[in-house]
Amino acid sequence: MVYEFCAENITLLEQALQAGAKRIELCDNLAVGGTTPSVGVMTLAVKLCSQKDARVMAMIRPRGGDFVYSEDELEIMLTDIQEAEVTGCHGVVFGALTKDFELDKPVMQRLISASKNMEIVFHMAFDELSFEEQLSTIDWLVEHGVNRILTRAGKPTASIQERLRRYKELLTYANHRIEILAGGGINLENREQFLEVGLKQLHGTRVVF
Repeated sequence: MVYEFCAENITLLEQALQAGAKRIELCDNLAVGGTTPSVGVMTLAVKLCSQKDARVMAMIRPRGGDFVYSEDELEIMLTDIQEAEVTGCHGVVFGALTKDFELDKPVMQRLISASKNMEIVFHMAFDELSFEEQLSTIDWLVEHGVNRILTRAGKPTASIQERLRRYKELLTYANHRIEILAGGGINLENREQFLEVGLKQLHGTRVVF
């Protein structure tokens, strides 16, 4: 079982590690869903996590809002991926969509190519896709070496029971070809419900304390 703590800077990082987090998603600006952390934050987070044998995943997102990126924004993301690797981050977290809410395959291919020495996570842009598009996206991500998908398995208004049903469907379709990381409102009080459907990885700001 892996509990991944979503850390906005390093303020609660040591507390999360002591509480059992074995992986950190490091980001800034959680109010807009997370953006790329600074090089300084990444560097110190890697240092702190190395003492607890925990892995650091860096969010690569130049701004809040949608996941449709311009060429300039893509260049920023490619540079940030290089910086994340230099600081020692174990992986990167990103996603790119078209204006029609489909996977932006050309942009994703460039981001994946730049991340070849690290783990790759497709983030909650996944939840903007229709269920049919999610299934085809799983296939594409598997084919292109992406390690896992971070998803809340439903809209923010979906009940836990609705989300649990969707997680079962995603796990069945993924069939161990790609990891499914559950996130969104998961905490100490409800996390057992998510584990009971077969999930092995949970993500959140309150998942360990």
